[in-house]
Amino acid sequence: MTLDELAACCEAAPVVLPDAGGTIACGYTSDLLSDVMAHAPDACVLVTVQNHLNTVAVATLVGCRAILVCHQREIPADMQAAAAAEQVAILRTRLSQFEASCRIGVRFGNKQAETPAHEKAT
Repeated sequence: MTLDELAACCEAAPVVLPDAGGTIACGYTSDLLSDVMAHAPDACVLVTVQNHLNTVAVATLVGCRAILVCHQREIPADMQAAAAAEQVAILRTRLSQFEASCRIGVRFGNKQAETPAHEKAT
């Protein structure tokens, strides 16, 4: 799915968009950044309410290509600057994490639910 398709799917506005045609391979939803570090798959979109600088740092560490911030939370300037520097897209939506995750799952045909990320690493 391209970032433009993600934005349309989740009624999201791009805040930082280094490459609108860039693609994501799957989604991962969590508000616990240690969980994201342990389990988020490469090339995913992170669906979260965490709207701070550490979210970008963790996304960069695990190879997330985008962060989808839910509940229309504001994106601070330092988070935007870090995302732009690291080439991580940030999008913002009015949807909840659950609603956004369901829409992303439907777009991927729910294939990512077949094998959890933590089982793929073994």
